[in-house]
Amino acid sequence: MAVTQFKVSEAAALLGVSDDTVRRWADAGRLALTRSGTGPSTIDGAQLATLAQELAAESALAEAFPNHRASARNRLTGIVTKVTKDGVMAQVELQSGPFRVVSLMSREAADELGLEPGSLAVASVKATTVVVEIP
Repeated sequence: MAVTQFKVSEAAALLGVSDDTVRRWADAGRLALTRSGTGPSTIDGAQLATLAQELAAESALAEAFPNHRASARNRLTGIVTKVTKDGVMAQVELQSGPFRVVSLMSREAADELGLEPGSLAVASVKATTVVVEIP
């Protein structure tokens, strides 16, 4: 199986930083850039995955809002951006970094949690089916 290689711009987009930051990390030895021939420099996908985990663990978000103990491993801390309620149900939209998460819940639950735009919330995802796609 071939190892995925990412261009500097792709790595930067995945990590949420600038191309220059990726290059600085490479200059400092935090990442290894590979150059083959006259093509662009690339970064090994496995190395990028390790760095992404390190960055997530040391992020200001992880420090400010550490995960509580729960069986759900897929937790996204973010800010509520929209709450739409009808008689029985509520649709809550949460922005977690660049990711938008939408949850449908009872209106009663949304009211009890006090969810409104600007609220801090954690989306916990525990599902029997999670689809992973290759772009």
